[in-house]
Amino acid sequence: MRYTQSEQAYKEAYEVIPGGVDSPVRAFNAVEGTPPFIERGEGAYLYDIDGNRYIDYVQSWGPLIFGHCDADIEAAVIETAKKGLSFGAPTTLETALAEEIVSLFESIDKVRFVNSGTEAVMSAIRLARGYTGRDDIVKFEGCYHGHSDSLLVQAGSGAATFGAPSSPGVPADLSKHTLLARYNDIESVKSCFEASEGGIACVIIEPIAGNMGLVPADESFLKALRELCDTYGAILIFDEVMSGFRASLKGAQGITTVVPDMVTLGKVIGAGMPVGAFGGRKEIMAHLSPEGPVYQAGTLSGNPVAMAAGLASLKKLKANPSIYVELSEKAKRLVQGLQKAAEAAEVSMVTEVRGSMFGFFFSDKPVKNFDDAKANDQALFAKFHRGMLDRGVYLACSSFETGFISTAITDAMIDETIKAAYETMGEIRS
Repeated sequence: MRYTQSEQAYKEAYEVIPGGVDSPVRAFNAVEGTPPFIERGEGAYLYDIDGNRYIDYVQSWGPLIFGHCDADIEAAVIETAKKGLSFGAPTTLETALAEEIVSLFESIDKVRFVNSGTEAVMSAIRLARGYTGRDDIVKFEGCYHGHSDSLLVQAGSGAATFGAPSSPGVPADLSKHTLLARYNDIESVKSCFEASEGGIACVIIEPIAGNMGLVPADESFLKALRELCDTYGAILIFDEVMSGFRASLKGAQGITTVVPDMVTLGKVIGAGMPVGAFGGRKEIMAHLSPEGPVYQAGTLSGNPVAMAAGLASLKKLKANPSIYVELSEKAKRLVQGLQKAAEAAEVSMVTEVRGSMFGFFFSDKPVKNFDDAKANDQALFAKFHRGMLDRGVYLACSSFETGFISTAITDAMIDETIKAAYETMGEIRS
């Protein structure tokens, strides 16, 4: 494939945008390449400005369950946009989307909309601290919860990709209140509780981690986490910004029996529009302004266009929950094909699937935590990524990211992807 125009566009962007991109992972640094500049999306495909077409397994990093330019979602957005993009005032669309979310999640009595996953988690942490009157929080190595100061400590995803698990500019006085535990290791969590002098306000976890690659939490671990939070009076927060409505109609909570106290959401509830949300038990949410003293606000929060897009997406999902079975079967078929291609080339690979989410590591052992994820062969991933891109397959450009299946991806596309994997593996090993 030719990338001439994308290479020129990247040079031009670099002059006026830090690193040439508005989010670090997009730079393709981890895969030693130049990012294709996208012109449009259609169904399961992306088209770049050089005219190249790709089967898209990123899907805007998760929200596009129905692929690009879904007719129903597009119509809802256009109809709403014609009435105005934003009012900074209440609309019935906010209530309608909130009712859909509350009806699906046992852990959510009330929900507040914001504009991003980062904002949702930042606000949920503040509310947990305000509710408990404590400062310390526990997070897990490799779990990424957005780029707010308190949480940019041993984060996965882009932070891991660029070798900066903690960022300059984060005051030590803030990060000292963030205690780090090891994913799937309850003893490390107990140590955090014992080490905290003022008490733990909350434990936040991706129950299906999607930012160190796809790494699900063990059911026994989540149960022990729930018991520990109950013992110490700490709030358990599930960060489902990525897994919410992706792993199942109820996110990770459609898979695990563990019920958190609060949940953060994003991605799918905006269907491609910028949106996030956080919700929880009514007694916790009652502490949020204007009901309670914990302040949180946003001029564009709950804007009608994003609400309309999310509402259209969730209604389609609720109307046909068998979608998740179909997506999971496709994801499993894809990773099985990738694994066979790796085996044929005598390359070690482990895979994981949760609903429409999939992940793979070039590793010879199961990946249970961030250390395991970092031990995967990132140099081999970079070569594989480049080979697949050149063959028209668009994968996440970091080994610490998750892939996504949309309803627009067909069996024929998966066959084409697997064929590309065999060719790429053979090229790498030759």
